[in-house]
Amino acid sequence: MAPNPSRTVISATSQALRRCACPAQPAAPRRLMQATRPLSSSSTARSPEASESATGQQQERPRWSYTPERMKGPGFSINPVKNPSRTIWHNNEDPAKLDAMYNRLLGSKGPDMLPDEIKWLAVTHKSFDQGRRGFNTRLAYFGRLILSLETTRHIMISPAPARDPPSPDEFGREPFQHPALVNIDKLQTRQPQDIVSKEKLTKLAIEVGLPEVVRWKPKMPENLEASGLTVVLNTSLFAIIGAISLQHGAEVAQKIVREKILRRLGA
Repeated sequence: MAPNPSRTVISATSQALRRCACPAQPAAPRRLMQATRPLSSSSTARSPEASESATGQQQERPRWSYTPERMKGPGFSINPVKNPSRTIWHNNEDPAKLDAMYNRLLGSKGPDMLPDEIKWLAVTHKSFDQGRRGFNTRLAYFGRLILSLETTRHIMISPAPARDPPSPDEFGREPFQHPALVNIDKLQTRQPQDIVSKEKLTKLAIEVGLPEVVRWKPKMPENLEASGLTVVLNTSLFAIIGAISLQHGAEVAQKIVREKILRRLGA
């Protein structure tokens, strides 16, 4: 016997109405949420006054003068120190001493050309404090390109060195001469690294007192040259040029390179 469609529809409709008529029971979930809500708050939460005081202390201290608490390790190292005396090394923390170096390098307005954070960052090598306070690698890369470009430009605009006249051609031919071709051979006789070599830049850095303010950690404090002092001083000079370019623009940085570096190096 085939089922009656009308009865099936009526039965399904009645069941749906009965389900809708039953009252919902949201009381238990609500009670559960109310019971678990206090557990989400920590009993060790700081009061607003304590949070404000901690924030105020951090704001009073400049960023270059301390290592953030969350970046500190467990207090010990997994690498044993073979010679404990090599772990002792003191870096400059006096802003007046740093400003004096910028004064000797850039002139009377040198300490005011960069913000305090950038002034310290430009003289901070990545070996200092494991790089946790920032380091000058990126600034140095940018500054090295600026110094190389300005030195190349100086070579190109300088008078060409005297050359011996060409020997007479057996067929009576004369070489083609044009003013635009005068500068072609200049970079074959003189390269930028001949003017701004590592040794010359290191000598300039020592004259302005950069070794006394640069922040780094030598591997062998008893032998700074073998620890890479030359590279550290060159990197800091490049970083200062890069920071000035980012702060004041390419024109000011090029002027600093010409007047404060190339001129002192005898270019």
